[in-house]
Amino acid sequence: MRHLLSIRDLVRDDVERILETAGALQGVEGKLPTLQGKLVLSLFFESSTRTSSSFELAAKKLSADVMTLKSAGSSVDKGESLKDTILTLGQYEPQAIVVRHPQIGAPQLVVRHAAAAVVNAGDGKHQHPTQALLDLFTMRGALGRLDGLHVAIVGDVLHSRVARSLVQALALVGAHTTLVGPPTLIPRGIEAMGCDTATEIGAIADADVVYVVRMQRERMESAFVPSLREYAARWAVTPERVRPGQKVMHPGPINRGVEIDGRVADSPDSLILEQVRCGLAVRMAVLHDLLAAGAPARETAAVA
Repeated sequence: MRHLLSIRDLVRDDVERILETAGALQGVEGKLPTLQGKLVLSLFFESSTRTSSSFELAAKKLSADVMTLKSAGSSVDKGESLKDTILTLGQYEPQAIVVRHPQIGAPQLVVRHAAAAVVNAGDGKHQHPTQALLDLFTMRGALGRLDGLHVAIVGDVLHSRVARSLVQALALVGAHTTLVGPPTLIPRGIEAMGCDTATEIGAIADADVVYVVRMQRERMESAFVPSLREYAARWAVTPERVRPGQKVMHPGPINRGVEIDGRVADSPDSLILEQVRCGLAVRMAVLHDLLAAGAPARETAAVA
């Protein structure tokens, strides 16, 4: 694997290899020397808590040197283009660049102007491949399998890069997806990706996993629902709408009382915090796969 820009870059064997590597790395204490002497650039041009922190920690746990740049306070504030930012930072000879950007296709531009391996940490409403991989890892850990699972993705699918990547990833591993939400927030023709769609919240009843995505008001140029109150009344995932044992996930940040009831988010069947924990292992696995091909996934010579 040279870059990870989209789930479309992967075949099932790639997914299985990354998940197995994540399993080997999960729970490792201290640091591994795997990426010692390598530089990982973390470039975030959109706000992030989970993805940014987990990639930075993942690189450090593999003993890489890490440089983090956020648009605020950088030359981006002065009008510097993404191309010039990459050309400038490329002089430090990084081995990997992790990039999040509001524009679709930004990671592909980075690939054209950098010699490093590039990981897409989210581009506009297009793709978020490592989120999809960590979600698969979380589901497999909680339910023991991926093949044959039924996952209902509920909410603002139209603006969700997470939903797009997850639909593709679930199809790769033999799972089935139903997208649920207001008609205005379900992309036209998305069934061509191999999923079903529904506009009534009752469609989540038979799912093994209810995966909630938030209302992305920052990407909305017009009103897609009459109000958030009406959205919550019709499509929020509440205790009355899920059954005991039905797992609930959310990529974060959650909007309590809008797309998900706090009682559901905090319930024993919620995997939301487990997703965060799994995200570290999966992002370690991705960096390992890109930068340490052929090396054992879990070296015995771990250092404190």
